[in-house]
Amino acid sequence: MAIISSLWVQKAKRWSDFLVFHASQTVFHHNSDAVVQLLRSCFTSTLGITPLYISGSGSVGALLGHGFGSHYSGGIAPVSPGILYVKVHRAIRDVMFMTEEILSLLMHSVREIASSGLPRDAAEKLRKSKHGLKYGQLSTANAMRRVKLAASLGASLVWISGGPNLVHSLIRETLPSWFVSQHGCEQLVGGGGDVVATLGGYALAYFTLLCGTFAWGVDSVSPTSGRRAQVLTAHLEFLASALDGKVSLGCEWKTAQAYVSVLVGLMAACTPKWVEEVNADLLKRLSKGLRRCNDTELALSLLGRGGVGSMGAAAELVVECGLFY
Repeated sequence: MAIISSLWVQKAKRWSDFLVFHASQTVFHHNSDAVVQLLRSCFTSTLGITPLYISGSGSVGALLGHGFGSHYSGGIAPVSPGILYVKVHRAIRDVMFMTEEILSLLMHSVREIASSGLPRDAAEKLRKSKHGLKYGQLSTANAMRRVKLAASLGASLVWISGGPNLVHSLIRETLPSWFVSQHGCEQLVGGGGDVVATLGGYALAYFTLLCGTFAWGVDSVSPTSGRRAQVLTAHLEFLASALDGKVSLGCEWKTAQAYVSVLVGLMAACTPKWVEEVNADLLKRLSKGLRRCNDTELALSLLGRGGVGSMGAAAELVVECGLFY
């Protein structure tokens, strides 16, 4: 009888935890500020960011936790922000608002990471490193690891919140609007100068590539890859116009330059099928813009991935610049 009573007590506690957990979700259905705070908690727990410093305690474990229950002394265990967001995001009606907030929090995280003690020459090291993936100093490498983690989290949250439709809207509308608005620049204002601007461009490039990968995959047989060429062409048209000076940017030029260079480099290296689907004339425009930014090798790599239509331009670039290997 004692054993049965003990089992019923445990079951009652778990039901109590379950009811408390679901009741706590109500506030997120009616209060957008609470949703923003929940998203902020997802970033701070994953990156280990506190109001005063960045610690090494952030992790995916901190984001997702270990469930909930009364096995903690003193009552119900705190619910991890990631699990809570997975439970409540379907009730949030304004998904475009979610995208803008995720983007804003990503840039805020970059600023916090950059102001945590990077050396002053870090921006130059980032600019010279191929695709932003090799770094000379430990502090810079650690910062880049955190930036990639923040971008991965942001892309995951966007995908969970709205799936492929939200990703398409992000790449076609939200990101171009961010680059041309003064608000985008203001999100990166703070300590760090060029380092913040460069890290911001890197974070956005990684964020964009991951969002696209979630929506389209990396090959040509994904069920959702049908709109890939259309969305990607629109985005690359915007970037080419920015490099040509036809679009007035509200953000720092170093942010836009880092974004274009890293995104194109990652596409050429990781998603070559995407590049093959882009119009050859657009690839030529992009390559000319990259050359003006002294990224001649990246321009050649882009043309080389473009297929037959861009091979003539690639050959001309090799001859013109003497890029014989």
